Amino acid sequence: MSEEIGIVVADDHEVVRAGFAALLDTQPDFTVLGTASDGAEAMLACEELKPDVVLMDVRMPGTDGIEATRQLVAGAGHVPRVLILTTFDLDEYVFDALRAGASGFLLKDATAERLFEAVRVVAAGEALLAPAVTRRLISEFTRIRPGARAAGPASVAPAAFAALTPRETEVVRLVAEGLSNPEIAARLVVTEETVKTHVSRILAKLGLRDRTQAVVAAYESGLVVPARERS
Repeated sequence: MSEEIGIVVADDHEVVRAGFAALLDTQPDFTVLGTASDGAEAMLACEELKPDVVLMDVRMPGTDGIEATRQLVAGAGHVPRVLILTTFDLDEYVFDALRAGASGFLLKDATAERLFEAVRVVAAGEALLAPAVTRRLISEFTRIRPGARAAGPASVAPAAFAALTPRETEVVRLVAEGLSNPEIAARLVVTEETVKTHVSRILAKLGLRDRTQAVVAAYESGLVVPARERS
């Protein structure tokens, strides 16, 4: 991306917070606008500084990263992309973060290059949803009954999917399986640009922000059913 990406780093550990901020500031297209020590500070910083991306820790005192993400995404006006950073590679955090509206999920032990890539991907409006994360998300849906799912940013009425064309429905299902645009293009024998167009139209029709929400919505609506639940 040629445009500068504004970033806020939220983590309750000062050394970690300062370390990420210093690391991100080494990139010419990144500007760390501010930092926060908990979710409440993160929300205030976002309101004032209007970053493009928030690196959000999960476990913080007071308002944690999941609740802060939920409130940021549900807010009016400028809504930043949220990249969840955590040391805990657990299903519950993946599921809760994505349902709260996060655009990505990254472990704190990721390499610097992986972190830089994640920020750029999320800032560009894409979702950082690796196949491994998708598999954990799918696993979570096999354990949660539909009636127990609370409404969230990705909630879409099943009837809304009727507005999709057959090809768009096919693309949603492939996205929900964790396939990337190039992989979907190869599967459908179309160009990657065509897949991007389909994804953009799908998100617009369903009123969703990115692929992550599309995956959550596809499972919650019943459009896609985890393999273990198929009869």
